[in-house]
Amino acid sequence: AGSVKTGKMPEGEKTRQCKQEEQQRKEEEQEGLIEFYGSYQELFQFFCSNTTIHGAIRLVCSKKNKMKTAFWSVLFFLTFGLMYWQFGILYREYFSYPVNLNLNLNSDRLTFPAVTLCTLNPYRYSAIRKKLDELDQITHQTLLDLYDYNMSLARSDWSTLSTRKRSSRSLLHHVQRHPLRRQKRDNLVNLPENSPSVDKNDWKIGFVLCSENNKDCFHQAYSSGVDAVREWYSFHYINILAQMPDAKALDESDFENFIYACRFNEATCDKANYTHFHHPLYGNCYTFNDNSSSLWTSSLPGINNGLSLVVRTEQNDFIPLLSTVTGARVMVHDQNEPAFMDDGGFNVRPGIETSVSMRKEMTVRLGGSYSDCTEDGRDVPVQNLYSSRYTEQVCIRSCFQLNMVERCGCAYYFYPLPAGAEYCDYTKHVAWGYCYYKLLAEFKADVLGCFHKCRKPCKMTEYQLSAGYSRWPSAVSEDWVFYMLSQQNKYNITSKRNGVAKVNIFFEEWNYKTNGESPAFTVVTLLSQLGNQWSLWFGSSVLSVMELAELILDFIAITFILALRWFHSRQQPSPPGPPPNSHDNTAFQDEAPGLSAAHRFTVEAVVTMLPSYNSLEPREVGHE
Repeated sequence: AGSVKTGKMPEGEKTRQCKQEEQQRKEEEQEGLIEFYGSYQELFQFFCSNTTIHGAIRLVCSKKNKMKTAFWSVLFFLTFGLMYWQFGILYREYFSYPVNLNLNLNSDRLTFPAVTLCTLNPYRYSAIRKKLDELDQITHQTLLDLYDYNMSLARSDWSTLSTRKRSSRSLLHHVQRHPLRRQKRDNLVNLPENSPSVDKNDWKIGFVLCSENNKDCFHQAYSSGVDAVREWYSFHYINILAQMPDAKALDESDFENFIYACRFNEATCDKANYTHFHHPLYGNCYTFNDNSSSLWTSSLPGINNGLSLVVRTEQNDFIPLLSTVTGARVMVHDQNEPAFMDDGGFNVRPGIETSVSMRKEMTVRLGGSYSDCTEDGRDVPVQNLYSSRYTEQVCIRSCFQLNMVERCGCAYYFYPLPAGAEYCDYTKHVAWGYCYYKLLAEFKADVLGCFHKCRKPCKMTEYQLSAGYSRWPSAVSEDWVFYMLSQQNKYNITSKRNGVAKVNIFFEEWNYKTNGESPAFTVVTLLSQLGNQWSLWFGSSVLSVMELAELILDFIAITFILALRWFHSRQQPSPPGPPPNSHDNTAFQDEAPGLSAAHRFTVEAVVTMLPSYNSLEPREVGHE
């Protein structure tokens, strides 16, 4: 049997080597500024043994029991998953930017709103009287042909109109281009007109609108003949108004013959308290308390501390095909806002005292990420054509008017005129009616995108109205009331009961409501909720979160170092092996005494592979 033979090492050399190994051991044990772990197992074992996160220590303490280790591993990561699922819900709620509605009730002296009053009586203004008379004669003949109705006319010299010579550009020429016609309903289009199964009620009435080259036409039909006649007459009436070179020619204010009495806070109103404007369908309109330099303030709530008006409701020299109601139109709105009488107005009945109580309500919305409201309309991609502050209705009408100018080449008469444009008039724009009704259909279907572009203002003021009605004047007082009106206002109305009306507008109380918004989920709330979830699932704190962050950073660092080592090992060439007959084990002999047991085992495993007679393993005799 062979034996292992080793050379003797000098004593001084052995002592020096021991000192070097001791010094190296101390350097390895000394804590560095940045410490990395040798493996993933060592990293996770250290984390689970020292972290303050509940349950992590069980992964180490139960490592000898594989079933418990598996159970706690599944439970640990399941808990992590549930916690981050809750985190996702919290983040989704936070980035949805919810708001709380705050309702405040304030009490203070209130500024009285603006009040607009219209006559409901489009007058025959002297500037267009001749053309209106001609239009009425054409309408008279049209109704006679369609319905066998002989409309009574206010003038007696209509026979002269039929013999009047007209040029090719006269009103009759354009009315004939847009005639009022009857059309069978959709389910009766295949029946002849003289069919006994076709009744007068089976027809729709409307007027024809064609493109400029007459290649495309459509029938603007209405189920009600009254609506059709009124719309057809209004279409031609607008064309007559648009032909006026100066709109001031229609400014025929007659305040004294419309408003008989005006009082506010028991004081008489004067001309400095109102402004006048003309509306194509509602006639002369007067806006009270619209002067921002001297606004009215209600001293007390109640009917005696508001605005009281006595108005004339008899229609004098009116246009019956435009005005089908009698009375007056009233609208309450904020200062520096246009009066859209079609949207927010209400009618005052003749012979009735209408008492309107108001409650002020303010709405303040959060902008930015919380809603799509706008502060002043500057960030809305629609030019404001009105000389007022931004409102949603102002924007919508401006949007339609701008599209009208772009598509049809002219502006609609009901809305403000953009710079460089002119109002639509079929003497200059032959097919503007065809273009307008096509555009109006797209507008209502929001094809133009006006309702999407025009956003709500972040701050707005509204007035909630409640109305009460009573007969005025009463039967026992009407004689002396009408007599006083006739003496003071030259009241000479034939139908006294339907000739006047009274309206009172006042604050019901000083309290007004403010609807505000506040963020429902702030950053502080988010952190608090995240901390609650973390404590619920792991019973830990912010420092525990930092421990988890440290684990992730260490994991990334170890992965980077191992990848870097693997890359360098692939780039460097392998060292040349020892000669086949080489038996030099000096290096092994020098290092062997100073290695730990585990390292010695590794080195012995390497050495046994060498064909040397100095191997630590016994060799068989036959191989010596």
